[in-house]
Parts: sequence; structure tokens; C-alpha cells
Amino acid sequence: MRRGLTRMATMTPRLIQIASRRRLWMRLTVLLAVACTLVFAFAGAAVAQGTGAPPSAVPAANGAAAAAGGRISLWELFSQSFDLFTVLLVIGSLAGWTIIIICMIEIRKANIAPDEPVQIITGLAKAGRWNDLRAFVDEDDAMVSRVVRAGMNVPTDDKDSVREAAELAASEESARWFRKVEPLNVIGNLGPLLGLSGTVWGMIIAFAALGQSGGQASPANLSLGISKALFHTLLGLLLAVPCLTVYGFYRSLIDKLCTRAMVAASDLVEMLPREARLRNGDGKAAGSK
Repeated sequence: MRRGLTRMATMTPRLIQIASRRRLWMRLTVLLAVACTLVFAFAGAAVAQGTGAPPSAVPAANGAAAAAGGRISLWELFSQSFDLFTVLLVIGSLAGWTIIIICMIEIRKANIAPDEPVQIITGLAKAGRWNDLRAFVDEDDAMVSRVVRAGMNVPTDDKDSVREAAELAASEESARWFRKVEPLNVIGNLGPLLGLSGTVWGMIIAFAALGQSGGQASPANLSLGISKALFHTLLGLLLAVPCLTVYGFYRSLIDKLCTRAMVAASDLVEMLPREARLRNGDGKAAGSK
């Protein structure tokens, strides 16, 4: 029991330290996401430049054809196909990587279902130290503490009401964690649709230009216009694949950790007394020391 009280006394500085670290990480998240986006963009451009075929030697009269047959980097396609759809896809990539980094920082066992609060709440409940238990769950931010706090705040002497309040708090906490990864699902599904829309728009422009030229456009120019249009599809896929992959992984992890926390919180709620005055710390339960 003394060990549990000692842990409870050290929780407040630890929580303050964790909160300050979270704020620091949140400030660095956007910068890190921007850096990742730029790194992937320049890396793709470098790979495309390194794998391009060298231009062949041609006469001066065929200089335009040689230029059209030379290598074209990914960055050149990006700059040439830059339009509203490209802007939306880049913004989506930036938002997706930001959310991914936030998930990597926050969605962990230590934040959702830590073992230390369960041990402290169990020790305080067995000893009947309801004042200390209330003070602890009011300060702690773990899921089990929030659920127990909701049960202790019920003003009636009805144990069923305590259980219902705890169940509602557990459902709300689970939904709160699932909402952290839901934007990845939205971004991952909208990315290919935006890319397809940009591709269709580019194809319309390319064939409209072909029609205006009376069908005299060279195959090289036509293929270049089509490649610019298809670049939007590539951006959409590059946006969707990491977002949906991370979403599936962290959604399963959240489900497992929240289920574990709900089971532990259910056992802790059953240890609470029926009388509201005892849960508020106004007295001692029968048989407590």
C-alpha cells in the first residue's frame, strides 16, 4: 500500500513531464512531415534522372525530336503537370505524413493501456483510500483512470448507474482513439480519386489539343501530354498506399489496446463501493482500515 501511495505522489511530476514532451513533439511533427515530403520528392526525381536513357546523337535538323526523345525527370513531370489537382495531392501528402507521425508518437501501450495506473488504483481501492483514489484519477490521463473517474462521479447509490457511466466513458475513450487514425482512411481513399480526376482532366486537355491541331500532333508530344496526365494517378497512389497501410496497422493496435484497457477498467469499477459518499471520500467502507 505504501508503495502504491509513493507511486501516486510521483505521478503529478511525471504527467507534467509527459505533457511537455507531447507539446514539443507536436511542434516538431509538422516540420518532420514537410522534410519527409521533400525527401521523397527529390529522391524520386533523382531516381528518375538516374534511370533515364541518354539522348542519342542526331543531326541538327532533328534537334526537336532529339529533345523530345531525351530523358525526362520525375521532377520535370511534376513541374509541368502542376495544377489544382497537384496542389490538392501535395497538401494531402503533407497532412497524411503529419497524421502518421502523430500516430507513431501517441498510439502506444504506455499512452492507452499502461500498467502503472491499474496497479495504483487497485492498491488504493483495496485499502479503501477513496480520497487518494479520487485525487489520482482526476490527475491521471490514462484510459482506465478516465473510466474509473466517470464511475466515481455518479451521484447516486446505484451500482448499475456506476457501471453504465463507466461503460459510456469507455466507449467514448475508444472512439477518441479511433478518431485519431480515421483521417488516414479518408485521405487514403480520396487520394486515388483526386489522382484519377487529374488524369482525366489532363487527358481531356491532351486530346483537345490534338483535335485543334487537326490530328497532326507528333506521337512524342502526345505521349508527353499523356504522361503528364498519368502523373496525377501516380501522386494519388503514393498518397494512398502509406496512409491506408498505417491506418490498418494502427487501427488493429488501438482495438487491441482499448479492449485490454476496458477489461482492466471493468474489474476496477467493480471494486468501487455502492455508496456515493464513499466514492466521494466522505467516509470509509465497512471493514476498511
